Amino acid sequence: MEQRFFPSFSAPSRVVVIGATGGVGGAIADLVESAPDVERLVRIGRSGGDLRLDLTDEASVAAAAAAVGRADIVICATGLLHDDAASPEKTWAALDPAAMARVLAVNTIGPALVAKHFLPILPREGRAVFAALSARIGSIGDNKIGGWVSYRASKAALNQVIRTFSVELARKNRDALIVGLHPGTVDTGLSKPFQRGHEIVAPAEAAANLMRVLDGLTPADSGGQFAWDGARVPD
Repeated sequence: MEQRFFPSFSAPSRVVVIGATGGVGGAIADLVESAPDVERLVRIGRSGGDLRLDLTDEASVAAAAAAVGRADIVICATGLLHDDAASPEKTWAALDPAAMARVLAVNTIGPALVAKHFLPILPREGRAVFAALSARIGSIGDNKIGGWVSYRASKAALNQVIRTFSVELARKNRDALIVGLHPGTVDTGLSKPFQRGHEIVAPAEAAANLMRVLDGLTPADSGGQFAWDGARVPD
């Protein structure tokens, strides 16, 4: 049976997935590609895909948006939790300014630049969607155990970017929405060292969950953060 992911769109959708060479982004792109209601899919990644984009280089973001031209749905499935230069802090004593700046550059400033250049290529009327991968750990109200300050701060800041941009977006197209999505703990390289004690889902399952949630949202939900099961994440 064919799966229609975007029944709320009256015409075949043009979809862009940024981070399509990553675990969650790649799974989303694969799922979207199989949907009959998708007219065009553009995979964008740092090291491959139909187009290349570096989140830390605004010129490359602008060039990718110009190359796409028009889109109905843009999904920014990017993020940094750890690499050779950064890792989640267990205590404030572990805070390193250079590492924190890198996490903020990738998790907050990068998606903000993507929104800056890709929101203008969404339609000015009718349903349009921009979504970025956020995380429940970015919720200020839900922070009960501390730690991971750089990652928490980067996602909290991303959530504020999304909320702020939603106000302007509504003025340009009242049927459009911009949201953050929390995929849960997905079995990818990003979460691999930190999976203990968490319920783990495969990338394909996470992608299906997120697309189901995304299609069920309305313009009234714009600016919010939503978990894989559709529940609103506290601010």
